[in-house]
Amino acid sequence: MGEENKYILEVKDLHTSFFTENGEVQAVNGISFTLEQGKTLGIVGESGSGKSVTAYSIMQILAETGKITGGEVRFHGEDITKWNRLQMQKFRGEKCSIIFQDPMTSLNPVFTVGSQLMEAILLHTDKDKKQARERAIEILTLVGVNEPESRLKQYPHELSGGMRQRVMIAMALVCEPDILIADEPTTALDVTIQAQILELMQELQKKLGMAIIMVTHDLGVIASMCDEILVMYGGRVCERGTADDIFYAPAHEYTKGLLRSIPKADNMNEKLVPIGGTPINLLQMPAGCAFCPRCDAAMKICLREKPEELRVSDTHLASCWMNIKELYKAQEGERS
Repeated sequence: MGEENKYILEVKDLHTSFFTENGEVQAVNGISFTLEQGKTLGIVGESGSGKSVTAYSIMQILAETGKITGGEVRFHGEDITKWNRLQMQKFRGEKCSIIFQDPMTSLNPVFTVGSQLMEAILLHTDKDKKQARERAIEILTLVGVNEPESRLKQYPHELSGGMRQRVMIAMALVCEPDILIADEPTTALDVTIQAQILELMQELQKKLGMAIIMVTHDLGVIASMCDEILVMYGGRVCERGTADDIFYAPAHEYTKGLLRSIPKADNMNEKLVPIGGTPINLLQMPAGCAFCPRCDAAMKICLREKPEELRVSDTHLASCWMNIKELYKAQEGERS
């Protein structure tokens, strides 16, 4: 398989801005990543880091004020940012689907679950109404919804949170897309249902062979299921690597801060250390590292210059001046 065919999705130097009364908000600021068939990519960061906007940019479902201002999104080698409305309609649902954060606001309250599921099937496949109904029952069974025939007649408000989330997953998977984007799919759920939903997504991935982009603010959620993790802050990727790289050898001060604020099962007496300060104002980005104003280890250069991405290992990259400082120290040591 050629290098260009290896990836189902390639995002190259993506820039997305929102044009507001107060000025241009650069929500995504030069992001690049690749996704292979059947693999899972995790995108992590706090609210306002640009992770959801990255997902919406791929699907091209931005608010009216939002616009992709630069870069490419390549699906099987084709730049979809140049596609027209009809091509994108076909791409959404058929090739790439999204599970939104809150199922209650994503499902239409005035239509039954069945009519909403069947609409997607009739729109993207050549099935008739009877076949669409059979497919809807089949997909609801697949995602673990009990009594699927009677669920088809129900309205979203008649279902529990976990059940609504399963319906949202069913809707996203009904056309068996190549890529599934899950935007905080477990935010509104309790812990036991959370685990079930994540397990379900992994099972479906094995069955259908799709690639998953998992967008979340919770590092704990994605620890076991991601092949690669991107840590985002201020619209930029500050660190990327395997789960082992990120959890056991974090190389960016922001990632270290995120990990310090997660409770550890083996040491519940350890105090959690929150990251100080408030999320960055994207209208007033510093010239240097976006995390600099909240970083305890910040140096003068952090304010002035953006750090380059430095290779920590074969699978691990980070953009932090601390690593560059360590590298210089090591080189000085070798010389002496």
